[in-house]
Amino acid sequence: MVQLRRLSTEGEKPQDASEVPFLRSSEEGLVFGKLTGTGRNALKTDVIHFFEGCNLSTTDIKVEYNKAYNPLGMLLQFSSRSSFDMAMRQTLRKSRLYKLEKIDRSHWDLTISYDEKTVLLQGIPRNALEEDIERFLSGCNFGPRFQTIFRPGFPAPIRVSLVHFPTRIDAMNAFCWKNRSFCLNNPITMRVLQ
Repeated sequence: MVQLRRLSTEGEKPQDASEVPFLRSSEEGLVFGKLTGTGRNALKTDVIHFFEGCNLSTTDIKVEYNKAYNPLGMLLQFSSRSSFDMAMRQTLRKSRLYKLEKIDRSHWDLTISYDEKTVLLQGIPRNALEEDIERFLSGCNFGPRFQTIFRPGFPAPIRVSLVHFPTRIDAMNAFCWKNRSFCLNNPITMRVLQ
């Protein structure tokens, strides 16, 4: 039977969002959030323990860095909306220092995950060559290529290098053995990027 519609000057009644399937908010699916206020030395495991019961793992967390490689916050990937809501309640209940807000998936996709396999070398002299950096890292199992960056600084530009390691253990060993060592009479500080 064909249903006839009559012409009318009244608008059609809007449907309830629960009746339209694509407007319904699903409980399943990934939800992304940004946690700020964690500080410079916070680890992924600290966040996992803070959000106990939200089913987070280290692969569900990315640290967002600025151009100076200082952490801006942590991006979190929750398995469902209910996990995100539980994390939001825990943030409000446990601490006033942290702020959790919802973000888009595109923000998550654009953020690089260093996954604790990359070490930042700071304090490299401007006249140091690649061979000098390789000599500094001698005895460490590091990747064939590393990235050297010049940042503006006072009184002279600052040179930093990102060195990629095959595993987390290799990165931590290099950090333990070589942090505060010298390259061309300059002390080099190292930081493992998460």
